[in-house]
Amino acid sequence: MANQVEEFNEYRAKMNKRILEDADKVTKRIFNLDTNAYMPGALDVKTKELLGLVASAVLRCDDCVRYHLETSHKEGLKKEEVFEALSIATLVGGTIVIPHLRRAYEYWDALEEQKANS
Repeated sequence: MANQVEEFNEYRAKMNKRILEDADKVTKRIFNLDTNAYMPGALDVKTKELLGLVASAVLRCDDCVRYHLETSHKEGLKKEEVFEALSIATLVGGTIVIPHLRRAYEYWDALEEQKANS
C-alpha cells in the first residue's frame, strides 16, 4: 500500500514539472499562491492543512485530499484530528463525499505503512 504514496508523489512531481515548463504567468502565480497560502501566518500550518483537506473533500478532489493528508501526516497531525475534520467535510458535503472518505482512509493507511517501513 505504501507504493500508492510513492506513485502519487512521483506522478505529481513529474506532471507539475511538465506543467511549469510551459506555464504562463497566471499558472505560475497560481502555483506560487497555493504554496504561500499554506505557510505559517495567523493560522498555523496544521490548521491550514485541515482547512484545505475539508475543502478538498467537499469539492471531491482526490488528488487534493491525498496532498493534504500527506502534509497533515508530515506535520504530525493525529489520525483522530484528521478524520474528525473529514467528518465535518462529510457533513457539509453530504453522502457524495463518502467515496472520497474511503479513499482518504486507504491513503492514510498507506502513509502509516510507509512510515512504519522507513
